[in-house]
Amino acid sequence: MALSQGAWYRWLQAGWLKPLIFLALLVVLWDLAIRVLHIPPYQVPAPKDVLITLAEEWPMLLSQAVPTTTATVQGFILSALFGIPMAMLIVGSRTVESYVYPLLVFSQSIPKIAIAPLFVVWFGFGMMPKVLSAFLLGFFPVVVSAVQGFKSVEPDMLDLARAMEANRWQIFRMVSLPHAMPAIFSGLKVSVTLAVVGAVVGEFVGSNSGLGFVLQRSIGNFELPTMFAALIVLSFIGVILFWVLDVIERFAIPWHASQRQDFFVAA
Repeated sequence: MALSQGAWYRWLQAGWLKPLIFLALLVVLWDLAIRVLHIPPYQVPAPKDVLITLAEEWPMLLSQAVPTTTATVQGFILSALFGIPMAMLIVGSRTVESYVYPLLVFSQSIPKIAIAPLFVVWFGFGMMPKVLSAFLLGFFPVVVSAVQGFKSVEPDMLDLARAMEANRWQIFRMVSLPHAMPAIFSGLKVSVTLAVVGAVVGEFVGSNSGLGFVLQRSIGNFELPTMFAALIVLSFIGVILFWVLDVIERFAIPWHASQRQDFFVAA
C-alpha cells in the first residue's frame, strides 16, 4: 500500500534518517571532487574503492576491531570509575581542589602520544598500554563535567535538605547526584569518543593488532582504501558506544529537559 503524503513527511523527518541523507550527500560530493579535480588514487581513494575494500576486508577489519573496542571500553570504564570519585573529592574539599585540580588541568598540555611509548616500556606490547592511553584521554572530561555538575547544585536545595535533617549521604543521593547526572553524562559521552582515539594512539605506538595497527600498516604501504575502511569502522565504534550511553542516559534521567520529546519537537 502506498504511503500518504503525511506518512512520507514523517518518515523523512525521522531522526535516524537525516544524518544518513547528509552522509550520502558528503559521499556524492567526495566522488564529484575526485572526478572534477582529477585527484589521483594514491592521494584520495574513490568512495567506490573504499566500499569494495570494506566489503572484501570486512572479516579482517571486524577481527581487528575487537582489541580496539576492548581497550576503548576498559579505558572508558576506568575513566568513569576514577573520574567521578575524583570530582566528588574536588567538590567536597577545597584543599583537594587547590592541590589536585590545577595539576589535572596542567596535565592536559602534555601530548598523550609522547607518554604512550613509556607505557610500552613499562607494560610491554599488550592490552595494558592501549587501555591506559584510552584512560588518559577519557579521564579529564569526566572530571571536569562532574565537577561542574556537582558545583551547580542550588544552595537553597542543600539548605532545604539540611533543614529536613537529611544526613550527608541522603543529601548526596537525593540532591547532589541527580542534579549532577546530566553534566556527568555529557562528560561520559565526550570521554567515550576520546577513549577510541586513545586506544588507537596506543596501537600506533606499540601493537601488532587492532585498527590502529591496520591504519599504520596501510599508511606505510599506501593502501589508502584500506586506511579509509578502517577509519569507517572506527567511526562506527565511536557512534555505537555514544549511542549506548545515550540510551542509558534516557533511562537514568528521564525527568531531565534534554530527554523530553516535546523539547526536540519544539526545536
